[in-house]
Amino acid sequence: MQLVVARIGRAHGIKGEVTVEVRTDEPELRLAPGAVLATEPAGAGPLTIETGRVHSGRLLLRFEGVRDRTAAEALRNTLLIAEVDPAELPEDPEEFYDHQLMDLDVVLADGTEIGRITEITHLPSQDLFIVERPDGSEVMIPFVEEIVTEIDLEEQRAVITPPPGLIDESQAVIASSRDEEGDEDVAPESGKDA
Repeated sequence: MQLVVARIGRAHGIKGEVTVEVRTDEPELRLAPGAVLATEPAGAGPLTIETGRVHSGRLLLRFEGVRDRTAAEALRNTLLIAEVDPAELPEDPEEFYDHQLMDLDVVLADGTEIGRITEITHLPSQDLFIVERPDGSEVMIPFVEEIVTEIDLEEQRAVITPPPGLIDESQAVIASSRDEEGDEDVAPESGKDA
């Protein structure tokens, strides 16, 4: 099975290094020197990582055969794809690969069916489950510990405890700063006809 593990950014310096946007929780494993990665577009690869280092908080890679800035810049926006055994699990038991989570049933703690995970979106602040409901509509569930309380791969389900309004908009609680202030700013009615 293939997983996208990084996207190549701009060239760094003049000796063929590139910045990469890491898309894996295990960069030390997937983006190590010697790793051979497929690419999208396929014509750009396969690429073999020659060196890797962190500079100013960014991962820089150099690939075999890429020796100058022009060659490095030609790889910009290329996706790096690793071949992964589908039975392989992340080292941390609290982490999951996307393919493990796809098609899981999403249920409330009481067993009420919400839907099925059809997509996982990776955002800078958190990941989102895109859940298709039985009626065909979709709902986005933040993949955070406070909401997704259990992932049970054996039972093929994700248990959630959503805040009011996440699943059913009619249950949404609208908070306003005016509610906290009370009715102090409301002018009393004079009782006179105008």
